[in-house]
Amino acid sequence: MTQAANAAPGRGLIVLAVDDERPALDELAFLLRQQDTVAEVFTAQDATTALRQLQQTSAQPVVDAVFLDINMPGLDGLELAGILSAFARPPAVVFVTAHDDRALAAFDLGAVDYLLKPLREDRLTEALRRVLLARRRPAQSADTSADEVIPVELGGTTTLVHRSSVAWVEADGDYARLHTGTGSHLVRIPISALESRWADAGFLRVHRSYLVSLRLVTGIRSVGSGLVVCLRASGNLAACELPVSRRHARELKDRLVRGPLQSWSSR
Repeated sequence: MTQAANAAPGRGLIVLAVDDERPALDELAFLLRQQDTVAEVFTAQDATTALRQLQQTSAQPVVDAVFLDINMPGLDGLELAGILSAFARPPAVVFVTAHDDRALAAFDLGAVDYLLKPLREDRLTEALRRVLLARRRPAQSADTSADEVIPVELGGTTTLVHRSSVAWVEADGDYARLHTGTGSHLVRIPISALESRWADAGFLRVHRSYLVSLRLVTGIRSVGSGLVVCLRASGNLAACELPVSRRHARELKDRLVRGPLQSWSSR
């Protein structure tokens, strides 16, 4: 991997494609080379070889992105992505796979995109656009201010829903439905997992079936013998009221009071 070692900072992307199936690898490399934003494409037929290439430090080009399959013998794609995330300057990771059930694990590892086979040119172009955006902004540490994205599968296409766009979450069996200003999305993750992951980002469980964004809460009120939390409109999502269970009512009231007090005390 020495051909593009002295590439200028403004160069096109240098990409490493990884797939254990030769026809799939050749097709991926060919499609990448057709993209105007790509300057150089290297290939590896297994994750171990890819890691060895990326760890070569003498006169190697900086690899901007790794496009890799998930299911490979030996070291698989998810394991490789986990190793790459520990690099001082990790490349962006884009998964290219025939399996749509590993997207959540992929994005938990910081993947930039998740492409399903057979590969579509427009999705590849979009993935490269995201790689370029990731390369231009400073690397983010794992802090709670980062706007997490959740992968959503619809009609064979993976789209990303930003946490900041979610007004409230509704439990749907072992799944969760994200309600946003542009629509609702069913994801393969239980509401309890989102409650834990998003607690420090301003989301609070108010009922066994509901998790809400506190920034949209306008108040709470009594309805009969119970309570409801009032959420303002967000985008195309109308204002609504959701039930509050007794076990969650005290914490909700505390958070609604604590927020303004903390804001005033910081002035």
